[in-house]
Amino acid sequence: MVNHQSRYKLTNPTKTSVATGCAFDMTQSTATASAPGGHTRTKENVDVSAFSFERTVSKPDTAIYLVKGSGTGGLSSVDSSQRMAERLAPDEDEVVEKATKHAFKCRANPPNTEFRRFYERGDLPINVDQNGSKPRLSWQVDVSQLDYHHYLPLFFDGLREVELPYSFLAEKGVEDMINNGPTKILAVIPQLIIPIKTALNTRDPKVMVRVIRILRALVECDGQDENVGLIGQALVPYYRQILPVFNIFKNKNTNIGDSIDYSQQKNDNLGDLINSTLELFEHYGGEDAFINIKYLIPTYQSVLHS
Repeated sequence: MVNHQSRYKLTNPTKTSVATGCAFDMTQSTATASAPGGHTRTKENVDVSAFSFERTVSKPDTAIYLVKGSGTGGLSSVDSSQRMAERLAPDEDEVVEKATKHAFKCRANPPNTEFRRFYERGDLPINVDQNGSKPRLSWQVDVSQLDYHHYLPLFFDGLREVELPYSFLAEKGVEDMINNGPTKILAVIPQLIIPIKTALNTRDPKVMVRVIRILRALVECDGQDENVGLIGQALVPYYRQILPVFNIFKNKNTNIGDSIDYSQQKNDNLGDLINSTLELFEHYGGEDAFINIKYLIPTYQSVLHS
């Protein structure tokens, strides 16, 4: 007798979605993914001189011992010992260079955003319009009628995506919601801080440029002429979550000499973008903005106060 049930049996039933339990769900499994912006334990030896007065020295080899025909050359034993100590001491410039490279290194950015999960499940009223020469974002509903408390944090969570179409949809979706409903954003500011902080902590230059551009549009959306908007003032209490990464990349500019830097034309130069954004924060943040920026970024100079 033929077992007809075996014809419909899944080839590999163990590969199912973690979120829905369905083998046909496209959502990627993130059970073993690290936290976004997470730090991994370094495999390099700890430099004890950074925490105490001790200094790590390399293991001496036979090349450092005196051989026939060598000696102090008439110098005292103190001078020779100083020469030996300088030879064994680690290069401070090399230690600083390693620490600097680690500070600018990209952090974990797993594809487990809520925006990706909602989009793949078909719960977001957006589509990609491919009719023109460039892809555009097509909304199925009126943007001004959306529930900003629900949708805006979702789109902000998708700003750290690096794959298409998720990165494109998240950025354009946030821009459309800011332009069509600036009066609805102020009440949602507390819900946007964690997605913003998570995206900045990835330290991916492309992600950071995208988030900083959105922050600029967010601050300027309700400010007209000389009137200072309330969104800039509402962000001041959350500078401790946003500005630490700004302090690291504030002077991250490329020295190219006499060459042409096309990133300046595209406004992609991270250091210049951060400096101009801090000036916007000070302008729209009210009287308490400068002192809070100065506390977290000591090298910042005010553009409003002489």
